[in-house]
Amino acid sequence: MAGNGGIIGPPNTVQAAQNFSEKRTTFTSSGTFTAQATANVDYLVVGGGGSGGNNPSPGSTGGGGGGGGGYRASGCFTPSPTRGSAVPVISGASYDVTIGGGGAQAPGHGPNGTNSVFNYDGSNITGAGGGGGGGSGSSAGKPGGSGGGAAGSPEPGSSYSGGTGNTPPVSPSQGNDGGSTSGNQRPGSGGGGAGGTGSNSPSTGGGSGISNTISGSPVTYAAGGSGRPSSNGSGSSGSANTGNGGGGAKSSPTSAGCGGPGIVIINEPAVTIPKQAPGVWSMNTVYDFVKDDNWVSRKATTDYLVVAGGGGGGGQGGGGAGGYRASGYGPSPLQGCALELNLGSYTVTVGGGGTAGSNPNGNGTAGSGNDSILGNITSTGGGGGQHGTGNVPGANGGSGGGGGYSGCAGSGNTPPTDPPQGNNGGNGHNSGSGTAKGGGGGGATAAGTTVGAPASAGGPGGAGAPNTILGPDTTYAGGGGGGGDSRGGTKAGGSGGAGGGGAGAGGCSGSCSPHNLGTAGTANTGGGGGAAGFGPNFNNGANGGPGIVVVRVPSEFALSGTPSPAFTGSTHPGGDKLGKFTASGTLTISEA
Repeated sequence: MAGNGGIIGPPNTVQAAQNFSEKRTTFTSSGTFTAQATANVDYLVVGGGGSGGNNPSPGSTGGGGGGGGGYRASGCFTPSPTRGSAVPVISGASYDVTIGGGGAQAPGHGPNGTNSVFNYDGSNITGAGGGGGGGSGSSAGKPGGSGGGAAGSPEPGSSYSGGTGNTPPVSPSQGNDGGSTSGNQRPGSGGGGAGGTGSNSPSTGGGSGISNTISGSPVTYAAGGSGRPSSNGSGSSGSANTGNGGGGAKSSPTSAGCGGPGIVIINEPAVTIPKQAPGVWSMNTVYDFVKDDNWVSRKATTDYLVVAGGGGGGGQGGGGAGGYRASGYGPSPLQGCALELNLGSYTVTVGGGGTAGSNPNGNGTAGSGNDSILGNITSTGGGGGQHGTGNVPGANGGSGGGGGYSGCAGSGNTPPTDPPQGNNGGNGHNSGSGTAKGGGGGGATAAGTTVGAPASAGGPGGAGAPNTILGPDTTYAGGGGGGGDSRGGTKAGGSGGAGGGGAGAGGCSGSCSPHNLGTAGTANTGGGGGAAGFGPNFNNGANGGPGIVVVRVPSEFALSGTPSPAFTGSTHPGGDKLGKFTASGTLTISEA
């Protein structure tokens, strides 16, 4: 039988998939970009750096440094706070690319750099030219991608402002302000950079640039130029195709440094155009193709929330929150890149909370939480809080466990991820005069609180991260509170961090009922367990909260999972499909 069910016409054929490798295109001068496939592409766009300013008159003040060119970037090549969204291009379409020139040398106020522009389907990404540094004729720095630094101030009552960065404003910010001068500070100030503001006179350093790996290795772009010190001399030019600002100059015949020209780099992802089967097909023929593993398949862009189990609370130190990793939702600095998952089944691991610290005068840490895993995303269990009287630190983990009365805290974001999965715990304190208390466990967005003299309550746990992947705004991965003391007046325990962190217990000087135990981390938040309070028997802390794994895919896909008590599937009002695991299981992605 004909594959098209007997309809007269050309025979149906399963068209083979087309595979396009990842491709990087670098522009150091203006040109045209042609897309190899329809996809969302990542980019680096850096405007030309501003020129340094010059004060050529003898006895004058130093010129300001030029601002770095505007820095715009997307993808995991750039640090998360600077990360924009990938943009669409269409297969075979051509797009204009403009490379901004650096600001040229001038005898006075430095000229701005010019804009770099990547036009894509329907809009553009523009990195503004960096602002020129202040010099003779106009001592204030100019605004730009990053602002130029101000020239030195010749009189006690005079002051000059640095140029405003992120001009025009974009989000994430493309740069920072230049440095200012005041009060007879004669050196020129530094130009702003993509990673920091320029130094105010009498310091002359330019603002830092930002490291980006889209070229295949780390390169720093868009740094501010240095202001000129009080001594006569020329400024250095910004390096080619970095968008760095030029350095300021002082006294003729010196010259200010030119701004470095900008750059545009476009990274096309590896793309597979899946098998296609156009036309009308009989079910028998489709069955034959499926049986031979030659039918069409697709990938689902999958956003996720993966939170590990929280660390247990110790006898004094609060438990660290489980590692927090997410894409698409939650605080933008903590958003990673979505997963591209084939249709099929995947093992999902949900980490349990760490066990409470047993504290009959022993020294050590409570149990750390267990890892949660989805595909290649692993969130590390939170570190256990410290217990006992020895100098034993809290445990390292997704977020670190709090230190005890004589110990330091554990480190968070261990092992390191980008964006970071957590923060350090807080140190404990013992004043040596009968007053002691434990530090809070670290949370997803803040470190645990370190406590010190004079005696006070136990340290609060670090705050967790809010996330709306399931719809409601729910906070996860808060650190556990540290324990209080009973000597020198009873001290309260530290509060648990927002996001399921358990509260630490206060001190107990007598016969306590119930004993001074911490509060457990909330289930399926990855919250750290609260520490015990100091008392006659060195009572125990509390368990950390188990973690959670959530996935979200577009409406054209379906999600299912086993076992049923661990998995809950639902549909968001906008149509996306949601899957939530509160215990380990198997996720299956299929066509809707």
